[in-house]
Amino acid sequence: MENRVRTKKKRKWLRNSLLTLLLLFISVVIYCVYQYKNGLAEASNGKHMDEQTSYDDFQGAEPQFGEINILLLGSDSRGEEHARSDTLMIAHYNQKTHNMKVASIMRDSYVDIPGHGKKKINAAFALGGPELVRKTIKENFDVDINYYAIVDFEGFSKIVDLVAPDGIEVDIPHEMSYGIGMTLLPGKQILHGDKLLGYVRFRHDRLSDFGRVERQQEVVSKLKEQAVGVHSLLNLPKILGMATPYIDTNVDTPTILSIGKGLISGDSKKVESIRIPLEDAYEDETVNVGAVLRLDLEKNKQALRDFLSSSDGSSQ
Repeated sequence: MENRVRTKKKRKWLRNSLLTLLLLFISVVIYCVYQYKNGLAEASNGKHMDEQTSYDDFQGAEPQFGEINILLLGSDSRGEEHARSDTLMIAHYNQKTHNMKVASIMRDSYVDIPGHGKKKINAAFALGGPELVRKTIKENFDVDINYYAIVDFEGFSKIVDLVAPDGIEVDIPHEMSYGIGMTLLPGKQILHGDKLLGYVRFRHDRLSDFGRVERQQEVVSKLKEQAVGVHSLLNLPKILGMATPYIDTNVDTPTILSIGKGLISGDSKKVESIRIPLEDAYEDETVNVGAVLRLDLEKNKQALRDFLSSSDGSSQ
């Protein structure tokens, strides 16, 4: 009799536990869907994926040993169909350590573009989309790219404000205004979405594109630092929903969720960065396509491969 009562209690406890877990799972799913749809609604003015160009020809290599290289492209499009890439980065993510590295390739780097001869690397996107950029990086630097993501800068400010609602602190060295549609005054200050976008896109000073690449890497690192924590983990579905209309990518949803969760909740280090070309590994030249950076290709190729390898890289 006593054993029968004990067995009944055990079954009841098990049934209640399973019911609680089921309700919890349903609640999490409903929360994620609700947050995702909220993000989509807030990004309603964006350029939705079904309106974007399809890049089905992308032939990225399969990731090896849990290491992923994602080609990040920002376009300087003003509505034209074949725009050059305004920003070219390789984001490297290690699924085991959750560490992230970012390599920026200067857009005026003078390289061989397969089928098109010597040109600035930012022309590859206009000539053949992300697949030609992938081929160009493989041919010149012998680096395999697994995925691509093309960012519409219109959504940058909204995503930044969601990831870092308190803004990002920067130290502006001088007034910035030309070409960014606003005026940023010098000094330490906290910038939010639109102004932060102006900060990372400005390039009309003595440092030109070098200064812009430095600021882009600075902001990526600071955004990653801001993203770590419960706030961003809870907002991850909303962040993905808001980002969807502004990012054209072939990264599948499970991989995006894995990377996002790993970066936000994992014990990852500060974002490491490198700029290609390295200091003292290029020459300024003027050729038929204008002012270019003629790279010491072997030196830069080795540096990029070493940086993106599983061993620890160092900032340049």
